[in-house]
Amino acid sequence: MTDTTDTPTPLTATTHPQGLDTHLIVDRDTFHLDIKLTAAPGEVLALLGPNGAGKTTALRALAGLAPLTAGHLHLDGAPLAHTPPENRPVGVVFQDYLLFPHLTALDNVAFGPRCQGATKSESRAQAHTWLTRMGLTDHATSKPRHLSGGQAQRVALARALATNPRLLLLDEPLAALDARTRLDVRAQLRRHLAEFEAVAVLVSHDPLDAMVLADRLVVIEQGRIVQEGTPSDIARHPRTDYIAQLVGLNLYKGQADGHTVHLDDGPTITTTEDLTGPVFVAFPPGAVTLFRDRPTGASARNLWHCQVEGLETHGDQIRADLAGELPLAADLTTVAAAELDLHPGAPVWATVKATQTHAYPA
Repeated sequence: MTDTTDTPTPLTATTHPQGLDTHLIVDRDTFHLDIKLTAAPGEVLALLGPNGAGKTTALRALAGLAPLTAGHLHLDGAPLAHTPPENRPVGVVFQDYLLFPHLTALDNVAFGPRCQGATKSESRAQAHTWLTRMGLTDHATSKPRHLSGGQAQRVALARALATNPRLLLLDEPLAALDARTRLDVRAQLRRHLAEFEAVAVLVSHDPLDAMVLADRLVVIEQGRIVQEGTPSDIARHPRTDYIAQLVGLNLYKGQADGHTVHLDDGPTITTTEDLTGPVFVAFPPGAVTLFRDRPTGASARNLWHCQVEGLETHGDQIRADLAGELPLAADLTTVAAAELDLHPGAPVWATVKATQTHAYPA
């Protein structure tokens, strides 16, 4: 068990420098998870991936709720694979927060320290300090049903942190919030995580949450890590279709011969990069210009004959899904879409300037 004191331990720690080092191998029915994760104290790691990729399984394995089939789990140098969940220095913020409905916000936060052996008065004192940190002093006596979504999220975070965890797990912590509340709480959560000097692991389906909150992203597909790196690196160099869609890019793979990339399943793309061998080529939907007739004076080096497969509102623009010589997505204004008379089945010509593409080794 972790030690408790009359006041909460600060969000800083200097006695355990090792952080997280784990190889999670979990077999569940026909699903097989096999990933390696490392994180230094103070680092926020985000797990991203499509539904069924293994993100939640990984989080449950870290919490001790899903046993490892093989591998290892070390936290600050101590093996935890066979340690019961209640004895792990791990705090968890669940997607639905799972606050005790019959307890006040103060007693919800005090629950963890009380389970660790602190007296009732010690636990409540620690809880009060944590609620103050979260800006919830005025809601200490409120029960969960009287809290807003953002307030409940902060109570859940305070409850997890009050046990002084060496590993903080956040399972879709903003998913239950409306758009406006999500914006405010995301900023608050970023501040709290910046102060947390142990390891935090975040699971999210929202790329913006991950990009804003995490220092490093780990993308999982079918139980395997397909890419990891900083948010900026992931956004600039996607390596799978899922990641490209996540960050809003058209992505293709092919063989580069100088400035020309011969796609594996399509035409060629001219790029500004001079490369040789297997490469990825990416460009945003906003880089695509559409014409109903073949353009004669366009300066773009890349020109493909396509047809409109579908149209949908995307923010304040219209996104056109195109098939044909090169399947791609194109963003244009509603005015431009109306002027082009776009509709499913409409033939179009798509152009992209070489300067708006980005090629990098595969």
